[in-house]
Amino acid sequence: MHIVVLGSAAGGGFPQWNCNAPTSQAARHGSEKTQARTQTSIAVSANGVDWLLINASPDFRQQVQRNERLWPEAGELRHSPIKAVLLTSAEIDHIAGLLSMRESQAFTLWATPRVHAILAENPIFTALNPEYVERRDFALDETWPVSGCRRELGLTIEAFSVPGKVPLFMESRIRAGSDLAGSRDETIGLKISGGGKSFHFIPGCARLTAELRDRLRGASLLFFDGTLWRDDELVQLGISSKTGHRMGHMSISDADGTLAAFADLDVRRKIFIHVNTTNPILIDDSPERRAIQAKGWEVAEDGMEIHL
Repeated sequence: MHIVVLGSAAGGGFPQWNCNAPTSQAARHGSEKTQARTQTSIAVSANGVDWLLINASPDFRQQVQRNERLWPEAGELRHSPIKAVLLTSAEIDHIAGLLSMRESQAFTLWATPRVHAILAENPIFTALNPEYVERRDFALDETWPVSGCRRELGLTIEAFSVPGKVPLFMESRIRAGSDLAGSRDETIGLKISGGGKSFHFIPGCARLTAELRDRLRGASLLFFDGTLWRDDELVQLGISSKTGHRMGHMSISDADGTLAAFADLDVRRKIFIHVNTTNPILIDDSPERRAIQAKGWEVAEDGMEIHL
């Protein structure tokens, strides 16, 4: 399998357009200790020719321009090697890029019934012409071969529920005092397999349940939610009153955070992705970066390539 990290930041990218936190300041002024990042998306291929896009970032066009493998084939007036798109939620930073894929290009759009229903409620997504874009559902906890443009891509998918929350733009529909977690298929993780290899992709997760721990134990490669260093990060910076838990994300460093939760799971390669613009692990030599490295974690970068 070929895996290309197209984007590795949380919603808003890094530096976020309106953020003046120390991390964003450093990136904006060209610090050698930071690397700018676009919003999270990866591309996966079993043959290096036909590609599955996981989440359609608002930065989709920029990401394609930077990755020659995703360019139209020479000699074709209209073409894309992206044969399918799979959505792990209906968050804006996962679906907005679909609007940049509306130019009568064939691909298959995979999502849970819940995510497809959210897209169907917004008429702007009818810009994806059904004569070209086939919308297909998948069930949780089943393994199935992913296809695109009516042919199999040599990859199999198992999707599973992870703790999360409804998309931000849907929160106003939830009654005051009600649970924002939403339905079981609101937020999902993936196990992607091909050529006898597999990896897990979980860009958003509110907590590590016992079921999820068992699922990930001994995994060979994991991309995991790295949104915030500490749960009250935005509160302490004076940016927001929301904690990471309120936003549906585990923190990295707290007592019940990711470093502690994964200490005994023996995941062979662990990579943080979906990293918020305020998170100090984005600074190459920060104490926080050294702390995660000491625990065997990496930070995803745009353009990172992995071959399994």
